[in-house]
Amino acid sequence: MVVVVVLAAVYGTMAGLGGWLPKLGLDLRGGTTITLTAANSTGSGQVDKTSLEQARTIIQQRVDSLGVGESQVTTSGNDQITVSVPNVSQDRLRDMVGQTALLNFRVVYYGQTVAAPSASPSAGSTPQAAGTPEPTPQGNNLPTAPAATTPATPTLSPSPYPSVAGSGTAQDKALGWQPTEQDFANFQAYSCGQPVNDVADQPLMTCDREGTTKYLLGPTVVSGNQVTTASAGIPQNQLQWVVNLEFDSTGAKLFSDATSRLSQGVPSQQFAIVLDGLVVSAPQVNEPIPNGRAQIDGGSSGFTQEAAQNLASVLKYGALPLSLTIDSVDTVSPVLGGEQLRGALIAGALGLVLVAAFAIAVYRSLSWVVTATIVLAMALTYGLMVLLGQGLGVALNLPGVAGAIVGIGVTADSFIIFFERIKDEVRAGRTLRSSVETGWVKARGTVLISDGVQLLSALVLFVLSIGAVRGFAFILGLTTIIDIVITFLFTKPMMTLLMRSRYYGEGRPGSGLEPALIGVDTLPIRRRRTRTVTDTAEEA
Repeated sequence: MVVVVVLAAVYGTMAGLGGWLPKLGLDLRGGTTITLTAANSTGSGQVDKTSLEQARTIIQQRVDSLGVGESQVTTSGNDQITVSVPNVSQDRLRDMVGQTALLNFRVVYYGQTVAAPSASPSAGSTPQAAGTPEPTPQGNNLPTAPAATTPATPTLSPSPYPSVAGSGTAQDKALGWQPTEQDFANFQAYSCGQPVNDVADQPLMTCDREGTTKYLLGPTVVSGNQVTTASAGIPQNQLQWVVNLEFDSTGAKLFSDATSRLSQGVPSQQFAIVLDGLVVSAPQVNEPIPNGRAQIDGGSSGFTQEAAQNLASVLKYGALPLSLTIDSVDTVSPVLGGEQLRGALIAGALGLVLVAAFAIAVYRSLSWVVTATIVLAMALTYGLMVLLGQGLGVALNLPGVAGAIVGIGVTADSFIIFFERIKDEVRAGRTLRSSVETGWVKARGTVLISDGVQLLSALVLFVLSIGAVRGFAFILGLTTIIDIVITFLFTKPMMTLLMRSRYYGEGRPGSGLEPALIGVDTLPIRRRRTRTVTDTAEEA
């Protein structure tokens, strides 16, 4: 009765929520899995676990911003991150998780054209010819402007900058930085396409994304880490997608101070928005921007909608603390998963038929208890999977289906343990009714120990494993708990009720409790106390 009430509550809740199907995992819905290998930005040394977990969290936030749900971002080993997302193309997921998104705002000291500019530059281009900039009507609308003139030819040889921050100019002093002759020598020796040494407190030699202009930039004035939010959109009266940024209080003050000085032409009137070592835009500052807002327009090539949204998501959730290399990209087909699921369900149904046939051969009419136990376990497992999917986002995958089939089979084992204990008690001289009670006392300990070991195994596997294996462990643990509930609240009470009937209580033919099946010549019967002469005298 208790099990029936529990089932009614589960399926009543499902009806109230209007969901009758479990959430499907990546292997059943289809999607993309990418495996990334992490390395320190310096390229050497072991990957710190804290940085690896931080990178995993940032990627998880980026993937969640796609709004697809059921995504999995897990760490593996000491330096790997696995990203699994259903129903997302390979290219988009690759762009989303592979971007380092190191964003910095730096002052432009020199700019040099290295290729012919585009014949029809867009609003976001950076022309080198001097001209009068248009006034900025809004603080976050930043037009592009010419770079400063180049200095005389240096006499020093180029020298590399440190690859790790800590020995250069601090962020709050970056506006006061002035290039030396060595910096100019490095600038002249640099060519577009060469590796970029983008270290925050060091000057930067780099080019724009089109490779048409080479820049000498000062140390970072405002960091991308100080961006609090980013969004993509098309400004009013414009046609191109842009990315709007807002800084935190510290970044807003630094940005306000920088734009105040730059608007006065100190040290120049132009700063660069640098993303992953390349200049995305180099606008001219005509007036201070005190509201802590900026805008990236994508340069002369502009942003597509998807590129702007991806960049906004990357900037919103921060830069990755590690360098990531894509090891493998695998596409999971839902067709293959569906075929495998169909095969698993057929195997489960065949297993149920075989178990029922075995029970009929061994337990005769008592076999319906075995079959009902398995059916109840299946119904309760399915209902809980639907509710857990709707409430907690638990998704059913193929290993989970395998765990359910294995776990439900354990329910049949619990009945067998109980029944064999009953036979032992009958062979020891007890009646059937008494054997059910004494046999249950001995069997329940074995059932609990067996389920306890299996539950512990599932728990350890769930904690230590990743990805789909955790689904197997979760379902295995869930079905083990259900086995305990079904055995205690259905199997044992049902056997007690059956023993009160004359058909089962007397072990009649076909009941499954006849003497030949138990291994005795005759079933022990309950002895009634006879009234003796002594008893009669005492009563008198």
